[in-house]
Amino acid sequence: MKREELLGIARKILDKAVKKGYEEVMVLVRDTRESMLKIANSEPSVAQYWDMLSIELYLVKNKRIIVAGLEPSSIDELDKPLKELLSIAVRIEESPLYAPLPEPARTEPLTGIYDPGIEEALSNPGELGELVVEAAHREGIDRLAGMIDLKITGKALVTSKGGEYYEEATMMESYLRAFADPDGSGQWSTCSRRLDKGKLVEAAGIAARYAVDSRNRISVEPGVYDIVFSPMIMGNLVATITRMASAFMVYMGMSMFMKHRPGDRVASESFTLIDDPRLAELPGSTSFDDEGVPTRRKPVIEKGVFKTLLHNTRTAAKMGGETTGNAGWIMPHPWNLVVPPGEASLEELIGEVRKGLLINNNWYTRLQNSVEGVFSTITRDALFLIENGEIKAPVKKIRVAYTFPNLLQNIELIGRKQYDVKWWEIPWPTRIPYILVRKVHTSKHTA
Repeated sequence: MKREELLGIARKILDKAVKKGYEEVMVLVRDTRESMLKIANSEPSVAQYWDMLSIELYLVKNKRIIVAGLEPSSIDELDKPLKELLSIAVRIEESPLYAPLPEPARTEPLTGIYDPGIEEALSNPGELGELVVEAAHREGIDRLAGMIDLKITGKALVTSKGGEYYEEATMMESYLRAFADPDGSGQWSTCSRRLDKGKLVEAAGIAARYAVDSRNRISVEPGVYDIVFSPMIMGNLVATITRMASAFMVYMGMSMFMKHRPGDRVASESFTLIDDPRLAELPGSTSFDDEGVPTRRKPVIEKGVFKTLLHNTRTAAKMGGETTGNAGWIMPHPWNLVVPPGEASLEELIGEVRKGLLINNNWYTRLQNSVEGVFSTITRDALFLIENGEIKAPVKKIRVAYTFPNLLQNIELIGRKQYDVKWWEIPWPTRIPYILVRKVHTSKHTA
C-alpha cells in the first residue's frame, strides 16, 4: 500500500476509537510483503510468501492503558473489538506508568532504507538460495541449512495528538548452518536494508569453514578460560545486556543496571555499545519510534561508562528522565546495536590467549539473577581449544556460566572487523567484531 492509503487506514481507526470514548489513541499500521526461502540438505526446499496488514492499538481511558494487536480483514471489523476493549478498560487499574502522549514532532527522514533490488528478488528468492549453497559447498561441507528472509514494510503511525508519520523500508536477513561429517557444524548470519549478495556469500563461507574445521571434537574440562567470542555469541550477550538497559526492566526490578546510575563505570574502557537507529544500513533503522518521537544515535555504554537508560515517554515521566526515542509502547528497546571496532585481527586475538576457547555460536541464554547479572548460555556449533596463542583442537559443547558485570569488566581486546548479524538469538540488528574476554567461567554441558 502507498503512503496515503496506509495513513488513511490509520486515521479511520483512530477516528473510530475516539468516537468509542477513548481519550488518547495511537494507531500503528504495518503493510508487509515478505518471502522466506528455507534451505534443507543443501536444497532450497520451501519458499513462503506473505502479504499482511497488521494493526496495533494504544488506547487510554481514565489513565487505564490497553495495548492490542489485530489483523482484521476489513476496517469495519474493528467496531466490536474496540467496544469490548473499552468495557475492559473501565475494570482495570490505573496504569502506574501513565503519561500523556507526546506532542507531534518533526522527524528527519532516513535515506537509503529502501532497495528496489529486494522488491525484485522477493518473488524469486531461489537464486539467492543457490548462491549460498554453492558458496558453502566450495569449502567442502556435506550439508547446508538455514533461511533467507526478504521483506518490504510500510508503517504508518497516527496519534490523537495530531501526529502523523510514515516510513517504507526493505530488509534482508539470513542465517545459515553448515554441517561437515562426522560432527562438524558452524553457523553465521547477516542482515541489511539492501539486497547484498556479497554478505550472503560471506555468511555461507564463514559457516562452512567453521563446520569443516570443527570436525572430530574432543572433550575439555570446564573451568576458567580466556575466551574469544565471535560476533554471533557476543551479539546475543550484548542484546541481553541492552535489554536490561531498558528503563522498563529497571523499573520492574529485572536489571543489573538497577545498581548503577549514568556515569558509573560498568565495563572495560575498551568497550563501547551504541544504539544507532539512524544507521541506515542495518534493518532496525527508523526515523521515529512507536510514539512518533524522533530517533537519535546514543551510547548505552561509552568507553566503559554507563551512559543511557532507554526510555519511552511513560518510563521517562515515571523515572524523572527524558524519552530517548526508543518506544515500545510497553518496553523501550534499542533499534540497531553497534560495538565500535578495535585494532586487533582475529589472529591477534587468538595469539593473546595462553589457555582458552574460541566460540562460534550459542543459544539458550538464561538469567539466574537479573539484578546481579548472573547468566548461563550453551555453546553451539564450532568451538575450539586455544593453547599458547594457537588453535589446538575442536572441542565439544560447554556451558558459559558467568556474570555480565565480570564479562564487561574483563573485555581486553576488540577486533577491527565488524559483522552485521541477526537471527532468533540476536533480536536486534547488531554490528559487532570478535571480542576477547579474560577469565570466563564455564561449566559442564549436561543436555
